[in-house]
Amino acid sequence: MRVLACLRSCAAAAVRSSFKGRFFFLCSVTDMENAEPFAGLLGGAMIGLAAALFLLLQGRIAGISGIVGGLVPPQTGDVFWRMAFVLGLVLGPLAAAAFGWAPLEIEISAPYALIIAGGFLVGFGTRLGSGCTSGHGVCGLARASRRSILATAVFFAAAAATVFLLRHVFS
Repeated sequence: MRVLACLRSCAAAAVRSSFKGRFFFLCSVTDMENAEPFAGLLGGAMIGLAAALFLLLQGRIAGISGIVGGLVPPQTGDVFWRMAFVLGLVLGPLAAAAFGWAPLEIEISAPYALIIAGGFLVGFGTRLGSGCTSGHGVCGLARASRRSILATAVFFAAAAATVFLLRHVFS
């Protein structure tokens, strides 16, 4: 029985990460002015399908912060499927690249200290908000969860405020 559950979670993680890899392949432009709406629509549909399959096969919400957070400290009986999910997120895009699908080139010009501080703030925010964009924004909105609707609205408002401040006030 445990092997079947592990296989289901591995398959769900592989599906989600593979779709994510294909999404990056389908987005062949790097600026929003020339973005192809079909690529975004297809990528979003694949992420939604993967989240639905994970819920159906594993009976759990595909919230990345909750899955990774359950590894530290490890929860008895949950470590294997969580590791399989995270491993699928890492290996999916690498496998896609091995098959010739090139991810977008991303240039980050921020100092490493700012990137690390931002990572800590995001981690703190996911704990404070009881979830991340994948849990609230993808899974919670699909379930019409009031808490997730509010959390996602806060995510977007905070993102807009951050971009405004960094580009127009502190630049």
